[in-house]
Amino acid sequence: MGKATMKQSWGTRLWRWTIIFLVSLYLLVPLYAMLDFSTKHFAMARPGRTLESWKAITTQPDLFPAIVRSLTTAGIVMALILFLIVPTAIWVHLKLPKLRRAFELICLLPLAIPAIVIVVGIAPLYRWISIHLTESPITLFGVYTMLILPYTYRSLSASLDSVDIHTLAEAAQTLGANTSRIIFGIIMPTIKTGIINGSFIAIALVLGEYTISNILNYKTFQVVIAQIGRSNGNVAVAVSVASLLFVLFILLLIPTKKRHRAVLDVDVA
Repeated sequence: MGKATMKQSWGTRLWRWTIIFLVSLYLLVPLYAMLDFSTKHFAMARPGRTLESWKAITTQPDLFPAIVRSLTTAGIVMALILFLIVPTAIWVHLKLPKLRRAFELICLLPLAIPAIVIVVGIAPLYRWISIHLTESPITLFGVYTMLILPYTYRSLSASLDSVDIHTLAEAAQTLGANTSRIIFGIIMPTIKTGIINGSFIAIALVLGEYTISNILNYKTFQVVIAQIGRSNGNVAVAVSVASLLFVLFILLLIPTKKRHRAVLDVDVA
């Protein structure tokens, strides 16, 4: 019996590491190809490797303003997720369980609408904004928040279903906590993993979205990379690799450590 269990354990481990290896290969091979292409020297006189494409990143006049605008937009989207979408999802789960299906349907609608249809619908609004308010691409935070809503809601819903938030809310009310304290001080720290996952998706979507910003003629990060690629493909690929490493660095800075227990820190009036 012990040998059979050991063989099964080794088989499970082998299958698990095989999957990890294949997924890692699938993710790392394109990155290596991009890095290889960005360091190639295509001049016939001196073939080989060069870092000229990477050095040329600092000479692109539109690149760094586009990065700042995109990161600012990502920050606004994350703030909307934290202070609008998350409390709404918690309130629906706590107080309006009968509306969960309808709320989920509304949140998933952007998945069923093609991007070109969304652009056609919001183009008059952004034309008015560019004429009367501002032409900054940061105003795209509204449509980006709508696009990220399905993924954010699914992440939050999974976290809320894994925690008995009704018991936490009842315990907090017994100790004298008000509604805002229950949502922001007790339940939100408990579902921190789901919120962080939504933040990951927000950063990835804002820094990687191209279609809407290009059609609306906004110079976001991906639009600038595409413009650079028309004149120098090596520099565009180098910028793409650098952006991937930069986003990975940002994601590593966000703490993902789970708490082993929830502590109700409620001020008793």
